[in-house]
Amino acid sequence: MSEFSHISSNGEANMVDVTGKAVTTREALAEAFVYMNEEAISLIQRGDHHKGDIFAAARIAGIQGAKKTADLIPLCHPLMLTKVAVDLELQAAEGRVRIETRCKLDGKTGVEMEALTAASVASLTLFDMCKAVDPGMRIEGLRVLKKTGGKTGLWSA
Repeated sequence: MSEFSHISSNGEANMVDVTGKAVTTREALAEAFVYMNEEAISLIQRGDHHKGDIFAAARIAGIQGAKKTADLIPLCHPLMLTKVAVDLELQAAEGRVRIETRCKLDGKTGVEMEALTAASVASLTLFDMCKAVDPGMRIEGLRVLKKTGGKTGLWSA
């Protein structure tokens, strides 16, 4: 039977000891969607948002979020990420922006939390930059799509 990795035998929260784990190449992909109204979609399509290139701002924010994951999630290990990518795709017909993130490193622990944090922060940045046009936006579908490396190897949704 599986157990939660961050709970000690006494039922207390603890940071997992990865000292004896092998260094492997680890990668994780995550996604999230920001749903918005037609006016916000149109402003993005035309590149006419008064705050400038909102995709560039969201991309940079997502990368920074991935790098700060250990500061935000109490039991995450600080990691030396070797790659963080944040891709944003306007899906106008669906009334949304799709965000896909990828984090990678050679290390002893996975990067799923970093990929999820990147997607979250990029989504929140889009929300912040577009909320004057559409305060009713929704952020949905945050999830890990795929992870590789470590003893469990490949996992995909």
